[in-house]
Amino acid sequence: MRQEVIISDITVVGGGLAGVSAAVAAARLGRSVSLIQNRPVLGGNSSSEVRVWVCGATAHGTNRYARETGIMGELFLENQYRNIDGNPYIWDMVLLETVRAEPNIRLFLNTDVHEVEADGDTDNRVIRSVTGWMMGSEQRIRFESGMFLDCSGDGLVGFLAGAKHRIGREAREEYNEDWAPPVADDITLGSTMFFYTKDAGHQVKFIPPSFAKDITKTTIPMTRVIRSGDNGCAYWWIEWGGEMDTVLDNERIRDELWAVIYGLWDYIKNSGNFNANNMTLEWVGSIPGKREYRRFIGDYMLNQNDIVAQREFEDGVAFGGWSIDLHPPQGMYSTESGSKHLHADGVYHIPFRSLYSVNVNNLIMAGRNISASHVAFGTTRVMATCAVIGEAAGTGAALCAEKGVVPRELYQTHLRELQQTLLHQGASIIGLRNDDVTDLARSAKLKASSTLTQLVVEKPIETYPLASDTGLLLPVDPELNGIALFVDAAENTTLELELWDTGRGENYVPHTKQLATLTPVTKGTGQHVIVNLHWKPTTPQNAFLVVKANERLALHLSDESQFGVLSFAKGPRPVVSPDLGDHQPSQPVVQWNMRPFNRKPICFRLLSPTQAYAADKVIDGYHRPFAGPHLWSSASLRKDSPEWLELNWPAPVSIRTVHITFNDDVNEDLINLHHHRTTFEVIPELVKDYLVQIDVDGEWITVAEGRDNRKRRVVHSLERLVTSNRLRVVVEATNGCPRAEIFEIRVYE
Repeated sequence: MRQEVIISDITVVGGGLAGVSAAVAAARLGRSVSLIQNRPVLGGNSSSEVRVWVCGATAHGTNRYARETGIMGELFLENQYRNIDGNPYIWDMVLLETVRAEPNIRLFLNTDVHEVEADGDTDNRVIRSVTGWMMGSEQRIRFESGMFLDCSGDGLVGFLAGAKHRIGREAREEYNEDWAPPVADDITLGSTMFFYTKDAGHQVKFIPPSFAKDITKTTIPMTRVIRSGDNGCAYWWIEWGGEMDTVLDNERIRDELWAVIYGLWDYIKNSGNFNANNMTLEWVGSIPGKREYRRFIGDYMLNQNDIVAQREFEDGVAFGGWSIDLHPPQGMYSTESGSKHLHADGVYHIPFRSLYSVNVNNLIMAGRNISASHVAFGTTRVMATCAVIGEAAGTGAALCAEKGVVPRELYQTHLRELQQTLLHQGASIIGLRNDDVTDLARSAKLKASSTLTQLVVEKPIETYPLASDTGLLLPVDPELNGIALFVDAAENTTLELELWDTGRGENYVPHTKQLATLTPVTKGTGQHVIVNLHWKPTTPQNAFLVVKANERLALHLSDESQFGVLSFAKGPRPVVSPDLGDHQPSQPVVQWNMRPFNRKPICFRLLSPTQAYAADKVIDGYHRPFAGPHLWSSASLRKDSPEWLELNWPAPVSIRTVHITFNDDVNEDLINLHHHRTTFEVIPELVKDYLVQIDVDGEWITVAEGRDNRKRRVVHSLERLVTSNRLRVVVEATNGCPRAEIFEIRVYE
C-alpha cells in the first residue's frame, strides 16, 4: 500500500456534472484543482453506469430560450456534434476529455473519500484535509487544500466535517410552502435503476431469475406506462426507497429495483400482452441513481416561494427552470401518479448564499446537496442545473483561493467580481449585464455590413388550422406599428388579435393585455391580412400576440425560423395533481406549447422597422435573450459577399484578446442521451467560418480565424499586442442560418 499527500488550491469531491463543472471553472481561472470521483467514469447519474438524461432549465422544451451556457452549454454542443444518437459511452468520453483538457486539474478516479479532518467549534468549522482510498491501486491519498467543494450528491464530506444539514421534508409552516407536508419527516425521493433493450432480429426467450418480482401482484401494471420498446429514462418511475434511508439502505434498494426490472421484463416478454418475441435485454443498471439525501444549510435556504415567484437575488449566480418535481414516497408501488409538477412562469434564480455552508467556513456545495428546502430541491436537483451551480461554486472557490477569503466574505465584499467573472467566462446570470470596465468593446462605436431591420417570415410550407388560440412572440424595439398575417379563410369572418406584454424579461408567456383588435377577413386563400395595432413600450421588450381561435381561419407556417420570434399553441389548462381537484394552479408555460412550431414559425410581416438586431446589441451587456434577442443579425448572408461587424474607437486602443459569443439558439432543447434526436449535429445559427481583422495603417489584417466552428464562445489571444482604432469580425459562412448572428464581442488589452 502506498500513501500520498496531494496539495492543491481546491479539492472537489464528486465527479458528477456539478463536480466536473466546478473543477473546470476553477482550473480555467488558474487554480490548481484535485477532482476526486469514486467511480471509474465521470458524470454521476448521467454516466454510462446509470444513464439518466441531463435535464435542465429547458424542461424538455417547456421553457423558452432557457438552455444552459457556460461549461454545461459547451458539453451539450460537443456531445451534440460527436454523439447525436446519445451513446452513453461517448458521453463519458466527452466529459473525460473536457476534464483532461485542463492542465490545472489532477483527476483521481476510483477514489472513495471516507475521512475528513476538520476542527473548530460547531459554528465555526474548517476542513483541513480529506482522505480517500483509490480502489484497485491500493493507494491511500490525503488531499490538502484551502477550499473544499462537496459535489458528492450524498454530502458525505460536509457531513464528516460537521456541516449543518437536513434529510427529509420540512414542515409546511417553516417556509410557508403549500407543497410541503403539515409535519416534518425524514421522507426523501427514492432511487432508480434503468434497463435498455434491443431487437435481436430473431426470437429470444427470457427465463426470469428466482428473485424477479411478479409485478402482476403489484399495482404497477395498472398505474404505470409499460411498453415493450421503451428504454432507460422512459422508465423513470422505477423508483423506490423514499421511505427508507437511501444511503444506509442502498443495497436493499438496489435488490428491490433489480427484482422489479427483471419482473417487468418477464411481464413484457412472457405475458403475451406485448409484441416482444424478438426483444432482448441489452443492459441493466447495477447502481441505484439516488435522487435525494443530505441537503446542507447555507446562509440562505432556497424555498418553493422563491421558485414560483422567480425571486431575484442580489447574489444570483445560477438559474434553473425544471418544474418542482416531487414523487410519492412509495415510488413505483404508489397508486398515485409517479410525479407531480409545478412550473414557474419562466426560469428562476439561485443565490450564492445557498452554495456555501453556514458553519464550515471553507466548504462550498454544488449539485443536489445545496441549501434548498425539500420542495425547492424538487427542481434544483436536475443535472444541467447542478452543472451551472457547479460552475458558480467553482468560480467562487477560485476567487476565494486567489483572495484568501472564505465564501461568506466573498459574498459580502466581492460579489460583483464573482458575478462578472461568471459572465466573462460565458456562464449566464439571467438579467445581469456585463459591466466589465476593462472590456474595451464597451466604449466602441458599432457598424455593420448590413442589419436585419425588416422582421418577416413569409415562405409558407403548410397551413395550421386556427382551432385554438395561437401565440406569436416577437421583439418590439422601439415600437410595433401593424402586422400582416398570412391567412386562409373558408368564409367571410373576423380575425381577433390581442397584444400582451410578458411581465418579466426572462418570461415568454402572456402577462398583461395591452390592446385588442378585430379585423375583417374575406373568403379566400393565401391572404395577407393587415392588422392595425400600435404599441410603444417604455423600454424595448417582447410582445405576445394572441390570435384567437376561429374554425373558419387557418394560418400558414414556414420552415425558415427567425431568432427572437416564437410561436405557440394554447392547450387545455394542465393538471398539476389530481389531489388539488378544481384548484389547479395556473401554469402558462405548459399551457402555451411551442412543440408544434419547432423551427416552423407562423408566417407574418411587421409593417414597421425594428432595431432589435442592431449592431450595438453586441455591446449592450447581454449575451443571451432577455426582453428581446440582444444580438446583431445581418440582413442576409451570401457566399460572394461576407457580412462583417466593426468596432470603432475614437482613439487607438491596445488589443491582445478578443472574445466572441455566437448565436447557438438557446431555445433549442438538447439532451445527452436518447430523449429525442435533432436533424442537425451543429446548431444551424452558429457561425461556421469567420475572420478577426484589425486595421493596421489603413489595411485590414487578419489576426485570427475560425474554420468549421461549432462553439458558442471563442477566445482569440493574439501573438502580440496590436494598437488600432478599428476591429471587425467577418462572417463567411454559418452552419445553416441565412444570416450572420453574434451575441457579444469583448476586447481586452
